[in-house]
Amino acid sequence: MQNLQQVVDFLKHNELVLATAESCTAGLIASLVAEVPGSGAVMECGYVVYAISAKREMLGVSLQTIDSYGLTSEPVAREMALGALQRCGAGITLANTGLAEAQGEMDGVICFACAMLLDGQPRVLSETRKFDGRRNEVRAKAARHALLSLERYVDELRQTPPRQN
Repeated sequence: MQNLQQVVDFLKHNELVLATAESCTAGLIASLVAEVPGSGAVMECGYVVYAISAKREMLGVSLQTIDSYGLTSEPVAREMALGALQRCGAGITLANTGLAEAQGEMDGVICFACAMLLDGQPRVLSETRKFDGRRNEVRAKAARHALLSLERYVDELRQTPPRQN
C-alpha cells in the first residue's frame, strides 16, 4: 500500500475494523485513518497510553514484561496489541511503543505490533524499526509505517499458526 485511502479500502475489502494502541505516536495512527472519507466504517477506537500505569490498566500490559524487556520492546508492543484486541470490538489492532527523541542509539527506535483474530484465535506479530528525524518527524513516519504495513502484517498473520496452550 502506498497511501491512506488504500489502507481504508483494504480494511473495508477485508471486512476488518481497526483499533490502535499508541504510545509514542499518541493517536497519530488513528488520526491518519480518520482523515480518509469513509473511515468510520473501519475504525473502532484508539488507545493513547504513554504512562506505564495506562499501559497496564487500559491494555493489561504486564509489569513483568516491562521490567524484563523495557518499554521500548516488541514484547510490550505485542501485549499492547493483544490487550486492545481483547478489550474492544475490533478485529485487528496496531500498536507501537518507542522513543521519538532520545540520546544515543535508541533515538528513533519504534516497536510495532499487529494483532488480529483468525478462526477465533488471537495472533500477533511484531517488528522494530528505526526512523531518522526530529521528534515529530519520527512520530509521523512511525504512524505512516504502521498503516502502510497493514496489508503485509495481515498476510503474515494469516500464515502464522495459532499459539499452542
